[in-house]
Amino acid sequence: MGRLLIKLIGLILFFTGLYFFGQNIIFVSGYYIPFSSRLPATVSVLAIMAGVFTLVFFRREASQLGWILLGIGIVLVFLSGGVIFRSTSLWNLFVAFGALAAGYKLLNEGRINF
Repeated sequence: MGRLLIKLIGLILFFTGLYFFGQNIIFVSGYYIPFSSRLPATVSVLAIMAGVFTLVFFRREASQLGWILLGIGIVLVFLSGGVIFRSTSLWNLFVAFGALAAGYKLLNEGRINF
């Protein structure tokens, strides 16, 4: 029962860290005109979808291709201007990173080494 509680606390901390990071990130989109300046946004969505699909269904055969597609998609999201970062305080960044790191360590190892 103790390991289950540690994993649950780790999961809660991990999602808390993601929540604090996600508060200051805004994803925007606009109307779609074929072959316009929004082409990187369309390609980024397709690359991310193909990367996730490859990693989920063809893990053994093409995991490197899946990670490459996922990376290309993430880079294209930033290049298309679809992500806006709001300013954040140092305290918010510290809490988010601390909760994310502590939750990850608890999920993977079951303990936090100081």
